[in-house]
Amino acid sequence: MPNSVIVGAQWGDEGKAKVIDYLTEHSDIIIRFQGGANAGHTVIVDGKKFVFHLVPSGLMYPGKVCIVGNGVVFDPEQFLHEVDELDEHGISVKDRLFVSDLAHMVLPYHKAQDNASESTMGKGKIGTTGRGIGPAYADKVSRTGIRVGDLLNWDTFTAKFRQMFAQKRQLIEKIYNTEFVLNESDILDNYKKIRERMLPYIIDTTYYLFDSARNKKQLLFEGAQGTFLDIDHGTYPFVTSSNTISGSASTGCGIGPTLIDHVIGITKTYTTRVGNGPFPTELDNALGEKIRKDGGEFGATTGRPRRCGWFDSVMVRKAIQLNGMTRLALTKLDVLSDLDEIQICTHYEINGKKTDQYPSSCLDLEKAIPVYESIDGWKCDITRCTKISDLPSKALAYYNRLLKLCYDVPALIVSVGPDRNQTIEVTPLD
Repeated sequence: MPNSVIVGAQWGDEGKAKVIDYLTEHSDIIIRFQGGANAGHTVIVDGKKFVFHLVPSGLMYPGKVCIVGNGVVFDPEQFLHEVDELDEHGISVKDRLFVSDLAHMVLPYHKAQDNASESTMGKGKIGTTGRGIGPAYADKVSRTGIRVGDLLNWDTFTAKFRQMFAQKRQLIEKIYNTEFVLNESDILDNYKKIRERMLPYIIDTTYYLFDSARNKKQLLFEGAQGTFLDIDHGTYPFVTSSNTISGSASTGCGIGPTLIDHVIGITKTYTTRVGNGPFPTELDNALGEKIRKDGGEFGATTGRPRRCGWFDSVMVRKAIQLNGMTRLALTKLDVLSDLDEIQICTHYEINGKKTDQYPSSCLDLEKAIPVYESIDGWKCDITRCTKISDLPSKALAYYNRLLKLCYDVPALIVSVGPDRNQTIEVTPLD
């Protein structure tokens, strides 16, 4: 299989983990290139549910190598918790799971800072997960972060940690006027144990990937969140703290862009969003609640209910532009099977003017009035369909219309249920 990047085409939660799991069979190495433990990837295999926050979901396949790249802000405690969970289910990660020595760490004081900051923002809250992601990226950019490689030398790690711990205490107590309850000695005692467990996983992943590519290994790059949570191109300030689009696969893994053959955009056949921010096609009513219930739309990381709405082709077209998508993977088509009528947003009306382009300004997006067209629902179960031709004609009409509105980018797969085998192959990668 060609080297491919997988990204979300909406606000995250599009079902990337299932598609990654599906494509892993044809890949050798799966690499997570950005984000942190604020993202949850859910995989269901043989009816068993696994939720990953840091570990690439490709580990579910025996013999596959998985890497956490330098672009990830890395929470060692969460990572080891996931390793232990895999071990409990008989899935060994020995010699096939590695972490970049250049990845910056999320430490307990980052989580304290995240929660203290959010509590002071009132109505301006971003709606973060409180996992310390933003503060860790901020430390990275301000050149005060602590990297995974610092664990290789305990004295180096301790010196850096003590310096930053004192700074964070001052920040949280004096700027955020919040009690700082962390204990420095307790954390260092814990991290001394964590260090011993982490040592086998820490390597120079940039060279590992370069050498693997030279030896014709097939690489699959796994993004977290979605296009419109990108720190530059998303609905700022209601975004995450990293670049979520396909271009960040290069910087987040330390590989050249010429190694990337395909960009696969994952999109639900409707739209969801977790947290605050504008959402033009949101259904804040009983129908939105039905989609939430039928689709199991609750955050894998926080359990928060996702906001639900109609498919927004304006949004997905912009995602195609930003990422250079060569394939789309359509997920959760089965969730719409009970509806009499389904709406598709084809354009926006902003300040009385019709547009087919997604606005850069969040203020303009808040004013956007979706322009819809209607498609008849198919009102039957599609979860046993194994080919596109198996879909009922009305479901097929909906599928074809979505692709037409999305620059005719071919579909790689269509998902008609949560399990690994409920996946229809459409246009393979060449």
